[in-house]
Amino acid sequence: MENLNLKGIIPEVSDRITPFIEDIMKGDSDNLHSFHIVGSALTPDFNKKTSDINSVVVLKEMELGFIKFLAPLGKKYRKKGVAAPLIMTPEYIKTSLDVFPIEFFNFKLIHHTVFGEDILTGLEIQNKHIRLQCEREIKTKLIWLRQGYISSIGDKNLLSERLSESITGYLPMFRAIIYLLGKEPPVKSHDVVVTLQEMTSIETGIFEKMLLLKRKELTLSMDELTAFFEQYYMGTERIGKIINDLNT
Repeated sequence: MENLNLKGIIPEVSDRITPFIEDIMKGDSDNLHSFHIVGSALTPDFNKKTSDINSVVVLKEMELGFIKFLAPLGKKYRKKGVAAPLIMTPEYIKTSLDVFPIEFFNFKLIHHTVFGEDILTGLEIQNKHIRLQCEREIKTKLIWLRQGYISSIGDKNLLSERLSESITGYLPMFRAIIYLLGKEPPVKSHDVVVTLQEMTSIETGIFEKMLLLKRKELTLSMDELTAFFEQYYMGTERIGKIINDLNT
């Protein structure tokens, strides 16, 4: 079995991911191009009780037999906080950089290659594609926020749930915006929102509070949730204007 490169990975992650990787390599090792850990498991934001471990498996060629082999492992490892990996091929990555530029930008920024070729470091992602997806994401989130607020009026728990769900995807987008504004984006979530505020003069503290709400580290009354929604919506709107004014 090929040696795994887990140097620098914290024990809470390596101990949980190693058996998963070893099981994957039993599937069809000849068709495996590489395995990469991505996302929060590599950052100071990782919480061993609540954070999932996310990964990307790159196959030389897409093989549905491998997918069928992998499926039964989902239940076993989901209980251990290991999320189902994204399955890709080099060709898929090459032809998808213009479609999912934010996602691939964040993979490039935050990844660790456990075995095989590091295909993510050298990704060339065009700024115009990043800007376009940022614009689309913001406009989608504004619609989602309006609809979520309307559908949860009067129900504190439902509104809290809607707001918690909506923050997903903001941090990867914020990193992309920071990059478009000319600075290397931080990895840690707190540093991301602080840097964005410094570069845009937009008060971004509300986004960090929403992350606390999602992690269930913050409990709010209905009045507080309503005030949070207003700040959150206005902040998102202002970021949308920044994106619209960008020249890429």
